[in-house]
Amino acid sequence: MQAKKLLTITLLIASYSLAWAQVGLKKVAQSTMNFQLVSISPRASSLGEAFCALGTGAEAVFFNPAGIIDLNQRCDLQFYTTKWIGDIDYFGGSFVWNLGRFGALGLSMLNVDYGTIYGTSLITAAEKDLYPLGYKDLGEVKNVSAYAYGLTYGKAISTQFHIAGNLRLVGQNLGQSQLADGLKDNNATKLVFDGGVRYNTGLKSLVFGMAIRNFSSNIRREEIDEQLPLLFTMGIALDLMQVISANVAKDHNLNLAVDFQHPNNYTERVNLGLEYLLWNRIALRAGYQSNRDLASWSAGFGVNTNIVGSRVVFDYSYSNFDLFDGVNRFAIGVVF
Repeated sequence: MQAKKLLTITLLIASYSLAWAQVGLKKVAQSTMNFQLVSISPRASSLGEAFCALGTGAEAVFFNPAGIIDLNQRCDLQFYTTKWIGDIDYFGGSFVWNLGRFGALGLSMLNVDYGTIYGTSLITAAEKDLYPLGYKDLGEVKNVSAYAYGLTYGKAISTQFHIAGNLRLVGQNLGQSQLADGLKDNNATKLVFDGGVRYNTGLKSLVFGMAIRNFSSNIRREEIDEQLPLLFTMGIALDLMQVISANVAKDHNLNLAVDFQHPNNYTERVNLGLEYLLWNRIALRAGYQSNRDLASWSAGFGVNTNIVGSRVVFDYSYSNFDLFDGVNRFAIGVVF
């Protein structure tokens, strides 16, 4: 009876969140440095980025830092690469060190390569015959990139309640602009905070998570104050196999994850993910993101094996995008 109630509550929350996500106006063009919202984790992306409650270990620093505390071994080191739309490349890494009763410490880095960018400028009235298209080509724009470096700390307040935070240095370089008084560098750097909590309810494997990402003061460009992409997320995760049978759950796991997101640059969204684990060695994953302009479904897999006392992990995901080629993500890591 308890299992049926638990499953009913989970499905009701998911259904309510889906309905809520369709209400509101699209608050587009409300933020800058949006590269921080691009997932570089294949596991999270293949689950439709429903990772707030499900994510643990080194990957959790990018979604809900409270997940770093649920690391069974001493250290977790992960490297990620993403071939994003528009020939943009993301490369990142994360490391978590389990400090036992003193909590957990994490490091993270993200680098964005925008590829070759060409600049243009408007023309004056005297130049209109020289440039019939209405602009002139300035050639390749140098020093166009973005980055983020983070320090994470988390601690278990109790056996069920975990809390953690990230402090990140985030920067974006957008080349130079030719103004009336000369060249101007379009660079911005900011300190950003992420915080999260994770609560194990004790009802089977049901976990709740909440996180806030990219909390910071505004960036001022020229005469305009620009917000960073603030994102508040609530999520739940549950192993459906434990609801069905504890004996089956020893070799098979079926994780259901649901995230409700409230961004400051769009209307509410809901992400859904399903992950099947066989012997905790092979994973098949699928997910869906609602209320997105381009993204929709995703899928992927993961494998891991023990080598000389360490667990080596490989993950891959494919995300479908309208109007663009799909996005491929890869990750390799070691837990030791």
